Amino acid sequence: MTGQATSSAWSSHEGAAALAAPTSTEKRRVFDWRILLGFFLPVAIALLWEGAVTFGLAEGRIVPPPSRIIATLSALAETGELWTHAWMTLWRVLVGFLIGALSGIVLGALSGSSQTLRQLLDPTLQALRAIPSIAWVPLFILWLGIFEASKVALIAVGVFFPVYLGIAGAILSVDRKLVEVGHVFRLSRVQLARRILLPAVLPEAVIALRSGLGLGFMFVVAAEFMGASEGLGYLLVDGQQMGKPDQILAAIIAFALLGKLADSLLVASTKPLVRWQDTVREQL
Repeated sequence: MTGQATSSAWSSHEGAAALAAPTSTEKRRVFDWRILLGFFLPVAIALLWEGAVTFGLAEGRIVPPPSRIIATLSALAETGELWTHAWMTLWRVLVGFLIGALSGIVLGALSGSSQTLRQLLDPTLQALRAIPSIAWVPLFILWLGIFEASKVALIAVGVFFPVYLGIAGAILSVDRKLVEVGHVFRLSRVQLARRILLPAVLPEAVIALRSGLGLGFMFVVAAEFMGASEGLGYLLVDGQQMGKPDQILAAIIAFALLGKLADSLLVASTKPLVRWQDTVREQL
């Protein structure tokens, strides 16, 4: 009888262990596998297209094979052009992102925390958000010229609106019960913001920042069409004017890699802020 009870308890313990969160070694193994899995789709498409061009199933003139694109990237890297253009694009996005994100956080926090300020600010900002990005180009050129200020301003506009909406929406969606608990414990407005509101909005704020960063990379292309002589957007325009589809695709791939790198750095830098979350994402 005692043996059966011990066996039953041991089985229950094993079942609980099986349902427990994976160990750090298992997490690293799953994480490494997911990184490799993320490369599967683009590599498979590249290999299929390379094979189609190699065996004469496709011409490869308008859409060159990956080997030509890699050769173009290598040539641009050897001459230093790729690093110069990538750095200039990254610098513009970084400055525009900082300006747009800070402005979006401040105005989003004001709009989300005060109904009066929301009624004052939100209608105007929502109307401005509906303006197409290209419509700002002639105005910024007229105000700021064709140099860096107008390009950074356009990127900042693209970053601002998703950050503003994300921050304001996160504050407005905080559970009322959490605020009531703060009032029960007689927290001041500063303590309420620091101990309840800030942790509650951080996850959505990180998503808003990632959305703003993505739009910053989208807006930098339009910005670099504004008479730029450096930047990955300039490579796109030069490839189009010179009839070089391999250079166009090389610039697009450089945009994708640079954007992914920037997004990964943003996620890594903000991860400690939301480490307290106990979500299913940590176990999937």
